[in-house]
Amino acid sequence: MPEKFTLHPRLEADSSIITELNLCLVLLINDANYPWTVLVPKRVGATDIYKLQHNDQLELLKESELLSKAMESIFQPDKLNVAAIGNVVPQLHVHHIARFKTDIAWPAPVWGFTKARDYDADTKNKVVDQIKAFLAGQ
Repeated sequence: MPEKFTLHPRLEADSSIITELNLCLVLLINDANYPWTVLVPKRVGATDIYKLQHNDQLELLKESELLSKAMESIFQPDKLNVAAIGNVVPQLHVHHIARFKTDIAWPAPVWGFTKARDYDADTKNKVVDQIKAFLAGQ
């Protein structure tokens, strides 16, 4: 029996699911310091983009473009950081982080810069709803 896709426990603990696209889960990282989303291809054992089948690589690029446009439209950042790093979590995931010259870590990378700050429920729901609506409307 084929193995079923599951989200890595660290991603599950550190995020909330916004929605599901053709290839990827769209997650919101639980850190209100930055608007920070992640795409996770629903492919068992995927660790690197170049190891995906070609059609999945193209779909990931398409979904990353769509999420990037959502982040740009909703948050109007000074810079959008998009990266697949995976040093701590080996499951393939692509970060999309809206960065501002006024954010706590600017211009440094966000990883480990400061303690994550929880969203209040209303703000988190608003962010999730805005991203979900943008993605659904495209």
